[in-house]
This record gives sequence, C-alpha cells and structure tokens, in this order.
Amino acid sequence: MKYTKINSSLFEENRKRFKASLKPKSLALFNSNDEFPQSGDQTFPFKQNADLFYLSGIDQEQTILLIFPDCPNPIYREVLFLRKTNEHIAIWEGHKYTKAEAAETSGIGSIFWIEDFETLFPSIVYHAENIYLNTNENDRYVHTVPYRDLRFAEELKNRCPHFNYLRSAPIMCQLRMVKSDIEVQLTQTACDITEKAFKRVLSFTKPGVTEYEIEAEIIHEFIRNRATGHGYNPIIASGESACCLHYNENNKVCTDGEIILMDFGACYANYNADLTRSIPVIGRFSIRQKAIYTAVLNVLKGARNMLTAGTIWNEYHEEVGKIMTSELISIGLLDKHDVAKQDRKNPAYKKYFMHGTSHHLGLDVHDISNRFTPFQAGNILTCEPGIYIPDEKLGIRLENDIFITKDGNIDLMKNIPIEIEEIEELMNS
Repeated sequence: MKYTKINSSLFEENRKRFKASLKPKSLALFNSNDEFPQSGDQTFPFKQNADLFYLSGIDQEQTILLIFPDCPNPIYREVLFLRKTNEHIAIWEGHKYTKAEAAETSGIGSIFWIEDFETLFPSIVYHAENIYLNTNENDRYVHTVPYRDLRFAEELKNRCPHFNYLRSAPIMCQLRMVKSDIEVQLTQTACDITEKAFKRVLSFTKPGVTEYEIEAEIIHEFIRNRATGHGYNPIIASGESACCLHYNENNKVCTDGEIILMDFGACYANYNADLTRSIPVIGRFSIRQKAIYTAVLNVLKGARNMLTAGTIWNEYHEEVGKIMTSELISIGLLDKHDVAKQDRKNPAYKKYFMHGTSHHLGLDVHDISNRFTPFQAGNILTCEPGIYIPDEKLGIRLENDIFITKDGNIDLMKNIPIEIEEIEELMNS
C-alpha cells in the first residue's frame, strides 16, 4: 500500500460499534473481495471489500474476518484468517501480512491462516444462534456477478441450515454513514491530493492538448502524493462531451472556445475524494460561459448551505430544484410560463439538470447510505449541481465534498479554486 499507516484505533472503534448492534449470541462473517480474472493469467487490480476494511484495516486478498462477541472462548471473539505466504509468493507477488503485522494493523489478537478456517469454524459456530452475513446492498445497482460474500453465504446456509441468518448490511449502512475523526482526516487527505492535481491541470491546459494528456497529469500528481490512484474512472470532457454525464473516453483534442468538464478524485487509504470543475481551454470564459458557470456556482452555494444535520433527503433535492429553476430563468433557458405549466413529477429544470445534487462519500465514491435517514453530523456528502446544454455544446458542473458537523458544515475542498477570477488568474499566471 502506498498510503501511510492508519492508527488501529479506527478499526477497533468500528468493531466496537458494530458489535453493539448485534443480537445476543451472534456471529458475523466478512470476506475480502474476489481477485477478478481479466483474461489469460491476468487479474484486475485488487480492491478490498469496504466493509472488511472498515472493520479490520486489512488491505489484502483472501481474508476472512469473524466477530463473535459472546463466544465462550475469548480467543475466538475477534478472529482474522489470512492468506499464508511463502517464499514462492514473496518472490512472485511480494510481501503479505505476517500475523504480527495483521495484529498491529487491525488491533485483533487472534490471527490464523485461511487454510485453518475450515478446521476451526465448526468449533466456533455451534456456540452461536444467529449468523450475520455480509452482502453488497446498494439501491443504485442490482448485482449479476456471484461475488465472494454471496457465494460464501449460499455455501454456509447449505452446510449449516439450522441457524438464524441475518444481514449485516443494514448495520454497516448506519455505521458507515457517520464518519469518525480519522475517517474525515483520510478523506481530507484525498481532497488535498485532488487539489494538487487540479492546480497542476490549470497550469497545463491550453488549446491543442488532449483529454488523455490532462488525465495523465492528474494520475501523475495522485501517485506522487501516495494515493492509490483514481477513486473512479475520471471524466475529462471537452465541448459537447460534457453533456454526457458518464463520458469516459477522454480521447478528444481540446480546442479554443470550449469548456472542459473534469470530474475526478484521488483514492487515499481506500477513502475517496470527488471533485468536479469546469474550465475554459483558452484560460478565459466567454460572456455566455460566465453566465452559465455563475448560475451553477450559485446553486452549489445555495445547496451547500442546506447540508446540515436534520435535513431530509427528498426535501433537500426539491429545494435545490427551486434554486436551479430560478437560475435557469435568469439565464434565459427557462421562462416563468414553462415553470407554471410544468409537470411536478418531471419539473422543467430537469431538461438541463437531470441528476441528483448529492450523494454520500466514503470508502465507496457512492457510499452506502439510507436516503430515508435525515442528514446527520458526521456525514460527508458531495454537492454537485450542473447545467447541460447540448445545443450549445456546453456542459458545466461544479462539485465539492461537504462534511456535516453539529454546528453546520465544513467544505473539505474550500481551498480548491472555484471562482471565475481564481480559475482565470491561475490559468494565465
């Protein structure tokens, strides 16, 4: 791992909170992610299961975490099963955790090799009444791949059918939505690295550069600052490509007069930043571009003020829609007659701003969350309004990451240039 060592107290506290939510005589199991095959003998880069990392800090494949607070044998109340290394693995793949290193990283005292799991598990599980199984539950996506936790659950239910099986996901959702001080610090580091990459891009961009050259400048800055890499596939969209919300080709030449919409964020210690900026290729905004940009920035500022504890998700987005409607009227994209006749289920502003304003951020870029739970102190949310005008080959989106506290909110990207004057000055300095 490129990132610096994380204090094990983060994972110890996370397990403490998780255990407090379990029913008596309950055992919980978490698996590392699969090593997904690519083709030939290649695999995709490994990315740890977010829940296992949250509870253990172990960033390695072929890992099982067992948590059983009421186990009569205290040795098995928290157990890690790890891939056993050897000389061959060390030569071909590099260093793997020793038992001592895993204990230091996680704060867990009982460490066994994963080959011991089948032998030890029967002596542990039959003292439990409930088994909590982990699944990747996200209402944004339906899974079609039988990933490791899912296969494990099916096998265990067939082998041990008489237990009461429960879901860990609702507990993990509630826990992970509220970030601890260490998690906020790690996210801030990801944001700070993202800031460095954006400033690098401002001095690099000019007519004739390609989108992929900008992408290369970004990853250069990420890696040299110990980030793992991109938190998600970066969007570097010049001109009309900015009107495609998930444009990823990043292969066009940036030309004079265009705006480049850049949506990217560093991943540091598995925590993610999520930034969007829209900059003029030539270093100066046109009058029309300034008007659209200012409208988007006004919506961002208005929405950011509403990101406070107690705010209701749907009500928040409705209020943001009202601000956006006013801005679209002011720049001539809507008129009051359009608004008066609009379908409330499909408001007029959706023609130009068709996505949501915010999502939770953390170990996943679209972090696990419950949209029916009011915003809470400890939440980190994006704030990302945009206006997209295909007829003008123009799309502008702005996005910052906002941390909610009991006293209001803190913009984790407050030092990243966003005002028109800042952008133009840095691009022409």
